[in-house]
Amino acid sequence: MTGNVARKDDSQKFWYVVEVNVQPKAQEAAEYALMEAGALGTESRLQDDYLVKVSAYFTNLPMREQIRAELGEALRIYELQSSAVRDMSFHELANEDWLAKWKENWQPVAVGSFIVAPSWYEVSVDPHHVLIRIDPGMAFGTGTHETTRLSLAAIEKYFAGGSFLDIGTGTGILAIAAAKLFPQARIEACDTDAEAIEIARRNANLNEVSERITFREGTIAETTASADCVCANLTAEAISLLLPQLLTLHCGRLILSGILDSQIPHMQVHLQGSGVNSWTELMQDGEWVTLIL
Repeated sequence: MTGNVARKDDSQKFWYVVEVNVQPKAQEAAEYALMEAGALGTESRLQDDYLVKVSAYFTNLPMREQIRAELGEALRIYELQSSAVRDMSFHELANEDWLAKWKENWQPVAVGSFIVAPSWYEVSVDPHHVLIRIDPGMAFGTGTHETTRLSLAAIEKYFAGGSFLDIGTGTGILAIAAAKLFPQARIEACDTDAEAIEIARRNANLNEVSERITFREGTIAETTASADCVCANLTAEAISLLLPQLLTLHCGRLILSGILDSQIPHMQVHLQGSGVNSWTELMQDGEWVTLIL
């Protein structure tokens, strides 16, 4: 089971739950769509029929039309057919602390020398490992998703210190990883979601690196400083739109993550249109890829 979760509201007597059954390849798209529709959290579970049930929790009853619209847009972004979504249902759920149940299933994740663990999990690491504590809130990036793991692996392999820029920081996990690897590095992280920035700041404080990272709401601007390593863990569509600016910002390595392997030809077209004919490395985890330029 995987999921993104919000802080628990003890005053909430029950939740409105939207359940969507999708093909496994559409899990990420469904999770993204439901969060965009206002869900406070999602959890996904593989069923016996090999479909994934994505459950989303709302404080207010969502409109079916809005859910369908967000699903349609997400399927378009992820280049999936509408048949990838099989059915959708709504029901109410008494507040039995689904957050606590979700916590039981989130275990520490090892990526190279990084150990990513929730704040409530007791874990000890040896001196050769780097421990990153994360409380997800409503932001993306707990270390469980392939795109986050790929980004962490790329940072460990290619970031050699100096300066680091994290675009679409989510929980702040990638900026925190860079700050822990190189305490003297200049780290900047941005996100268009104000809530994500607050969550990232809390996670940086949890990891005692808050003074090393500059967080800001927004995206790339004319005043954004270039960096030795730039990481954009977004979507293929978002990366394509930002590609010209991304290429002017990196002085050493550019890490592009959040791309499906089926979207590689799409990315090649945009890269070639920006004068880039090849990449240094393509890293892959399942159907997800990360490009290193």
